[in-house]
Amino acid sequence: MSESIALGQPTVGEEELAAVAEVFASGWLAGAGPACRRFEERFAAATGTAHALATSNCGSALFLGLKALGVRPGDEVIVADYTFPATGHAVLQAGATPVFADVCADSFCADPAAIEAAITPRTVGVLVVDLAGQPGDFDAYRAIADRHGLWLFEDAACAAGATYRSEPAGSLADLAAFSFHGRKGITAGEGGALVSDRAELIERARKLHTYGVEPAYGRDGLPVFDELGYNFRLSEVQAAILGVQLDRLPDLLAARRSVAKRYSAAFADLAPAELPDREHPWQSYLLLLPPEIDRDRAMTELRTRGVQCTIGTYASHLQPVYGPQPPQPVSADLFRRHLAVPMHANLTDDQVGRVIDNVREVLEIA
Repeated sequence: MSESIALGQPTVGEEELAAVAEVFASGWLAGAGPACRRFEERFAAATGTAHALATSNCGSALFLGLKALGVRPGDEVIVADYTFPATGHAVLQAGATPVFADVCADSFCADPAAIEAAITPRTVGVLVVDLAGQPGDFDAYRAIADRHGLWLFEDAACAAGATYRSEPAGSLADLAAFSFHGRKGITAGEGGALVSDRAELIERARKLHTYGVEPAYGRDGLPVFDELGYNFRLSEVQAAILGVQLDRLPDLLAARRSVAKRYSAAFADLAPAELPDREHPWQSYLLLLPPEIDRDRAMTELRTRGVQCTIGTYASHLQPVYGPQPPQPVSADLFRRHLAVPMHANLTDDQVGRVIDNVREVLEIA
């Protein structure tokens, strides 16, 4: 059998190693140091925002963002239903209640009508998700939030390099959270970031992410611990890697978009939509299988053939951790039928061809 084709794979090399060596030579390896500050400045610029905070992962960025927004027990936060459960988990961890909203069948992102219908007197904000990296309808999201006096939070975990009507992902809401997990567009294995134009939100999150005090780098005097905080700092080694990854981002996006173009030409009606007023970063490529196809059997067969694959993501309302929830039919349908095939910047022409041929055979596409 031919060598297995990875579902996701980082693009790293000598440049990242050299950046790590610089951190070793500096003597500052603890988190939230000078390499983190340099990365934060550059990432804020890349996302079209004024401020950024590097965090241990996207889950911690989501949690810190909710805390900075003042979320409290008794509050309700509307959450896009079709998402990895880290999104809903962050709301629970902050002490609030996630109220799930169904998604649109074309973008897989939160349906504005479902958001509007989910608002109650306890609603304080809306947490939407750039599914597979493509933003949803942010003009509609912002109009709803403003009309009801709610904040808007963008889970941009997969969206580095995406745009909505020429505006970069991350700049589309009051706050945005990013992931640098190994399958994301840029990666340090793990890591995250919180970005915003609102300085007070980022500074509040910065204090909370270092045990409730100002981080040691740049701090004057002995800190006083006047509230409970956490340890959600990014390491200097990861920040150095991410600085190089940010340099690579245009080339990484171009490679992913080239693969997506071939997939979309080959798979026709199964292909996801790239909406005309958006630039898709293709963190994942999700095929929507016909209802009569057993998606799980297809995954097993493709893996046997050396094509790694997985589900799209989760219909959150079906996960037991959230208790009984109202049905969200579009999200549930996507959860049952989506198939994620290999997508990363290292795929060769031969590998892309093998993916296409094997998927066609397994799904009996003529």
